[in-house]
Amino acid sequence: MSKLYIPQGYTPLLNLKKTEWGIKSIKDFFQQNLSSELRLRRVTAPLFVERGTGINDDLNGVERAVNFPIKDMDNKVAEIVHSLAKWKRLTLAEYEIEEGYGIYTDMNAIRADEELDNLHSLYVDQWDWELVINDSNRNLEYLKEIVRRIYASMLRTEYLVYEIFPEIKPLLPKEITFIHSEELLQKYPTLSSKEREDAITKETGAVFIIGIGGKLSNGEPHDGRSPDYDDWSTINEDGYLGLNGDLLVWNSVLNQAMELSSMGIRVSPESLNHQLKIRNEESRASLYFHKRLLNNELPLTMGGGIGQSRLCMFYLRKAHIGEIQASLWPQDMIEKAKQNQIYLI
Repeated sequence: MSKLYIPQGYTPLLNLKKTEWGIKSIKDFFQQNLSSELRLRRVTAPLFVERGTGINDDLNGVERAVNFPIKDMDNKVAEIVHSLAKWKRLTLAEYEIEEGYGIYTDMNAIRADEELDNLHSLYVDQWDWELVINDSNRNLEYLKEIVRRIYASMLRTEYLVYEIFPEIKPLLPKEITFIHSEELLQKYPTLSSKEREDAITKETGAVFIIGIGGKLSNGEPHDGRSPDYDDWSTINEDGYLGLNGDLLVWNSVLNQAMELSSMGIRVSPESLNHQLKIRNEESRASLYFHKRLLNNELPLTMGGGIGQSRLCMFYLRKAHIGEIQASLWPQDMIEKAKQNQIYLI
């Protein structure tokens, strides 16, 4: 069921023409900064992959992938990607990318099971990136270092927007806060995970929540994660589970936390086996991607995705992701949004 939140007194700061100018400026500037900051080269990415290879991202493990038969390949089934978490790792091996360097790409996806609202669309566009690391990098401090470097690119981009559109004042704090999902649970024990995110992000302005996917002390994970890309089962230096997390900022227009990026140190062969066992999905070990990883044919990596439309939505102070990207929306949502000066593309 689609949901629409109408911010009280919302008026867009930019008209349609300025909005398109802002979108292009943000995308051009940010991806160049990200590339330089993490030493990433751009590669071309697929829109779909073959079903049954284990390459598609399973997200929380329950979302259905849009699929179609390929006439000229004996009706083999292709799936529209959810993201490219595992494809990137295969590509790093194929391109023989050196340690300390990586790749990024423009990822376009369709998520048919998405619940449509101000932040969620059927169409997903993000910068997917992946970095080759070594075993000594598989720790919490390295994760934090990469997060800080990505956040530095976000700060520079925010200032660019202010230079182009002086009416849009910078909001991001100079430093990003780190907190583990277990610490967050202990800080707000009576709140749901989404309410905990809102509380900590409103307090800090920008936060990276560590440890997404492993069970917390209440017996539940902070949020779902598939078992075969992020490492959420390794005990980190703080004594908590997880070498991954989500980067959130406070959206002052919607008055809520807004996830801009999900990232993590990826599974090693050992943690992959462990996480497949935890989820009772050992059968995945026979898939193409998983076999190559378990045979030590793929590099150790860290990677993630950064939402392009969400980033632009935040910087341009828009109330709905449909003001940034072209997608499909329920007719009642389109009409109600228009009545409140929210013009969906």
